[in-house]
Amino acid sequence: MSKTVHDFVLEGLRGGQVNFNDFKGKKILIVNVASACGYTPQYKQLQDLYEHNADKLVVVGVPCNDFGAQEPGTASEIADFCEVNYGVSFPLTQKITILGEQRHPLYSFLTKKEFNNVADSEVQWNFQKYLIDENGQLIKCYSSSTEPLSEEILKVIQP
Repeated sequence: MSKTVHDFVLEGLRGGQVNFNDFKGKKILIVNVASACGYTPQYKQLQDLYEHNADKLVVVGVPCNDFGAQEPGTASEIADFCEVNYGVSFPLTQKITILGEQRHPLYSFLTKKEFNNVADSEVQWNFQKYLIDENGQLIKCYSSSTEPLSEEILKVIQP
């Protein structure tokens, strides 16, 4: 298993790769996203957070259809939805599985203390957030209801 988030590379939603090693020196907010969720409007705050903190933070959206089948679209449909409705310019990965036996290794790292050395967690729903430090280590997990521009997140990103 990887030692830091920087060891992971995922396929990008529009091709290419999302190589977490490229984000060394910045915090990373990893969010499992979905287009048809009650939390979907958080895309706007995620984009604002990304734009206003680009010097120190990268937001990475990870589409997932594991909760209520709320991300049924193809890669192209998801990308178009995000761009047209929310102006998303932060990196988006291909849709992955984050629950059960088919869990992507990135989410094994994020959710298992034996791998991340911080805490065990379970992904409860879409838009759960994992904040990673500049060295690729887990800082904290935030629930779906924690808004991206909440004081709880901002105080860690903008100390």
